[in-house]
Amino acid sequence: MQVARWEQRTRKLSRAFRSPYLACYFLGSIILLLNVLRSHCFTQAMMSQPKMEDLDNHTTYFLGLALLGGGIVFVLSSFFALGFTGTFLGDYFGILKEARVTSFPFNVLDNPMYWGSTANYLGWALMHASPTGLLLTVLVAIVYVVALLYEE
Repeated sequence: MQVARWEQRTRKLSRAFRSPYLACYFLGSIILLLNVLRSHCFTQAMMSQPKMEDLDNHTTYFLGLALLGGGIVFVLSSFFALGFTGTFLGDYFGILKEARVTSFPFNVLDNPMYWGSTANYLGWALMHASPTGLLLTVLVAIVYVVALLYEE
C-alpha cells in the first residue's frame, strides 16, 4: 500500500517502466509472489505445530473445506470482476475502471477479496486442526481490517 501511495505522489515507477500499466503489473506480480510466500509460511507454521484433537474430526474438516471453497469463489470472482489492474492497486497508477463494479461478488459482500482470503486461511487451519493456523488467521483478519481503514 505504501508503495502504491508513493507511486501516486511521485509516478516514479510509471516513469521507470515508461508505462503505468507495466509498473502496475510489476507491483502486482510482487504482491502475488509475496502472497505465495505468506501462504507457504502459514502452511509451514501450521505443519510444524501439533494439531488440536478437538478439531481433528470429519465435521471440522468439511467445514474447513466449505470455507476454503467459498473463499476461493470470492477471491477468484473478485479478480475476474476487477481485472489485474483493478485488483492490484491500478487506481494508484491512474488506471481507473469506467464504473464501480457492482456485480458478484461485490453485490454480496464488501471487500470480497479480503474476506475470501480470510475464509481460505480459516478453512485451511480447520482442515488441518491447527490452533496455530487459527491464531494466524486472526492475525491476517486484523491486518485486512487495518488495510481497509486506510483504503476507505
